[in-house]
Amino acid sequence: MVTIRLARGGAKKRPFYHIVVTDSRKRRDSSYIERIGYFNPSAKGQEVRLNIEIERFEHWCGQGAQPSERVASLIKHHLKQAA
Repeated sequence: MVTIRLARGGAKKRPFYHIVVTDSRKRRDSSYIERIGYFNPSAKGQEVRLNIEIERFEHWCGQGAQPSERVASLIKHHLKQAA
């Protein structure tokens, strides 16, 4: 099954996550099909906290990809702020 989930990056104690489309059987930070955005939980000031390509997210969901719980909540919060 294809999932949309977070892949961790960044330095120790400074997390940075890429939002990726990947096979659910792959490891968290291994190869992926497509990178559709990023999430920076430690963003301060003018830094962007969440950036996602909504069109690509909708495309993959239309193809049957399932977002993880965390990604689903981030998308929901992002869409609420945009409206």
